Amino acid sequence: MEKGANNSKRRLLALAAFFKEYTDEEHTFSAVEICDYLAQQGIVAERKAIYSDIEALRESGYDILCSRGSSKGFFLASREFQEAEARLMIDAVQTARFITAKKSNELVQKICGLLSKPVAEKMLDKVYIHSANKGRNEEVYYNIDLLYRAICDKKQVSFFYYHHYVAKDLSIKITERSFAVSPYALIWSNDHYYLISNNNRYNNLMHTRIDRIKKVKILDRPARPFAEVCEYEDTFDSADYEQKLFNMFSGVEQRVTMRCANSILEEILDRFGNDTAIVSRNADNFTVSVNVITGEGFISWVMQYGGRIEILAPQELRESVCRRVESLLCQYQD
Repeated sequence: MEKGANNSKRRLLALAAFFKEYTDEEHTFSAVEICDYLAQQGIVAERKAIYSDIEALRESGYDILCSRGSSKGFFLASREFQEAEARLMIDAVQTARFITAKKSNELVQKICGLLSKPVAEKMLDKVYIHSANKGRNEEVYYNIDLLYRAICDKKQVSFFYYHHYVAKDLSIKITERSFAVSPYALIWSNDHYYLISNNNRYNNLMHTRIDRIKKVKILDRPARPFAEVCEYEDTFDSADYEQKLFNMFSGVEQRVTMRCANSILEEILDRFGNDTAIVSRNADNFTVSVNVITGEGFISWVMQYGGRIEILAPQELRESVCRRVESLLCQYQD
């Protein structure tokens, strides 16, 4: 009796794994084919038992259907992640520069494990991960975990942060600096992952790329409240903060008024949101007023549009753009 009960448990578990791994709408299996598969696993099964097990799996939440088409058979109709959702996650992993090529391949394999084997194999044929565009810091996973824990526990962290530089012999070298900071948020921007924190020596926010961080340690010291160094009080609003940033450059938050060509309306809405207030408009352009962090990143962003964006206010920002344009002109006239 015990032997039969054990076989039933093994059969049910194996059947659940079989449906997840091998079946989908285009790959269906009859009860006889399922019995043959289980026999190869050393599990005795009859068609009647298969029907009973399928019903038990359905009652447990498995969306198992029976195809009535030319290839009549059973298959798992829905999963935690559908093919399009898995594709989106794989694309994100492929383009994320802070994840190493090795880690990217491991993640892609795990994501494909959420799909049926035939679909996963088809998807893997179209996955190309170029190591030249990927980070090389294998500590990234471990560091992200430590930084997240420190943020949740409101603790300071220490780490080494490295930069590349060109040596006298024209080779590329690496230099490292140590920091002790109060971490507040992790932000993914422009295919890089950033730690937003406060360097204990200053009264502002610092941005550091996580793929350049090494040897993270959680310190037994409370983090400095972010309300002391930024506008947020109860919760650090990462989404709001990122929207105001440009290329992760820090600066001073200001209300900026811009006159923009009608041809770049979509770009403006993509950057500032569909609820952006339009101050005025005419046949050629429109004017918006938005809160942004004005610094080198914002000025560079404005200049990429040439004459299609004009800063109207504040005056000091308008003058900063003028100085940048004049400097650029001088550089090309020399």
